[in-house]
Amino acid sequence: MSTTTARSEPQARPVTGGGGLGNNEAGGPRSTGTGTGNGNGNGNGNGQAIESLVPARIDRLNWSKFHARMVIALGVAWILDGLEITIAANITDVISQKSALAMSSASVAFSVGTIYLLGEVAGALLFGNLADKLGRKRLFMVTLGVYLIGGGLSAATAGRGEGWVVFLNCTRFLAGMGIGGEYAAINSAIDELIPARFRGRVDLGINGSYWAGALLATVLTLGVVNNVPASYSWRAVFLLGPVLGLVILFVRRHLPESPRWLLMHGRAEEAEQAVGEMEQLATHGNAGDLPEVDTSKAIVVRPSERIGYFALARQLFAEYPSRSVLSAGLMITQSFLYNAIFFTYALVLTKIYQVPSNRTEYYFLFFCAGNFAGPLIIGRLFDTVGRRKMISSTYLLAGGLLAASAYMFRAGDLTAATQTIWWCAIFFFASAGASAAYLTCSEVFPLEVRAKAIGVFFCVAQCFGALGPWLYGQLIGNGTDHFKLFIGYMIGAGVMMVGGVVAAMFGVPAEQRSLEDIAKPLSAVRRAAAGAMPAVPRPGAHQLPPLAPPPPGAPA
Repeated sequence: MSTTTARSEPQARPVTGGGGLGNNEAGGPRSTGTGTGNGNGNGNGNGQAIESLVPARIDRLNWSKFHARMVIALGVAWILDGLEITIAANITDVISQKSALAMSSASVAFSVGTIYLLGEVAGALLFGNLADKLGRKRLFMVTLGVYLIGGGLSAATAGRGEGWVVFLNCTRFLAGMGIGGEYAAINSAIDELIPARFRGRVDLGINGSYWAGALLATVLTLGVVNNVPASYSWRAVFLLGPVLGLVILFVRRHLPESPRWLLMHGRAEEAEQAVGEMEQLATHGNAGDLPEVDTSKAIVVRPSERIGYFALARQLFAEYPSRSVLSAGLMITQSFLYNAIFFTYALVLTKIYQVPSNRTEYYFLFFCAGNFAGPLIIGRLFDTVGRRKMISSTYLLAGGLLAASAYMFRAGDLTAATQTIWWCAIFFFASAGASAAYLTCSEVFPLEVRAKAIGVFFCVAQCFGALGPWLYGQLIGNGTDHFKLFIGYMIGAGVMMVGGVVAAMFGVPAEQRSLEDIAKPLSAVRRAAAGAMPAVPRPGAHQLPPLAPPPPGAPA
């Protein structure tokens, strides 16, 4: 195989004459003019504008083993969450046994499930803020570490007294915080590292892997929990997630920081180095094989001030009202339906179809398979057909199928098997749509607030979604009044259709577009003038050519 000489790429360079207002991430006063970064990892605080092709260089990359390794290392967060939630739903009876912790079923459900979900909300807000401030890599290492500690200590609960109950609550909250933080930090990192033309299908596949975790937890329930003494079977399944996470922790160490995040925080040299490493890894050292960079995609940025949650809320609904309605609508509607069905499916099977409680997991295996298959099979259409059409279609199809199954349920035409088949069909589409909701929250807002925005909408969705299990539990009752559950299914169908209408009205055509084209970074000054940034040798070869003047009317 012939060797290829690597081609020189345009380097980020300062924009002279810009002056501009900057900020000091370390807490110093605002400043204007020129200077160099402070090297503290939090930005440069000198207000100097920088011209760069870093985003364009990321988006031109072809799919490679580097991207596959990154997806495995970062995408495990959703597998862990699916594992934890499903285990929590399956081991209530086990932990309540005298040979285990002898806690009441209500106490177990609160400690293992509710506390974990509350931890997710807190983690999404806390670590989402830190991911925007300190960087994606630091946080996706920290959040996984927090989960490892919380999950591992949960299995170490040794007694039955109030002190041990408090210990279990604290460890479950900690584990939830880690996973909630993963949602914010990981979604941001993945979208910023994946080339634009692959972003939709990759993001959907990763979010859909939640159901791979649920599938694994169900298999563990059937193979371990139901066949091993209760005194330690629940500990074994609690430890599986931390063991898997520990392996992934070492893989994550070798992933780069998001070059986009580095650039927007004034760390241009580090951004260039990071994207250069990505190019070498993606081309096996032959970066010269890459296509020319489109210099019209150059962007001029000036590091901006950090934004807190109150300022974020004002900005989201003042600057991006339709996108905020879109994100909230998609997240709330899918969360309501999923929580309603997921946490009550066993009640429907046992109380209405008289399925023995120790057999419900077999039906759930098919439910998980349908959910997992949807994003994998039709995910690529979100990059080709388009976001607006596909998101609205999947929401509307899921709602329509649920309504059709509700009428068959009311007529008494369904059995446990056919009800499960309907659920598989419904959530084949709903899972793809729900995964796209997380993608939407991540890509339609500026980079500087991306992780915080994900955290905010995740928390809003969880709050509304918590109503679903309570409402459907009331409607199921003792299983004798089928009409109440029929109404519940029609409510769920209507909720999903509302999400579909919101997507059709406010959807953003983000397919195969650079993140900077979808939502202009807060630190962006302007696009560089066409042809202003020709390919030049690496630093040290010769002086960089002067920048072309900005187009008329462009800000300095």
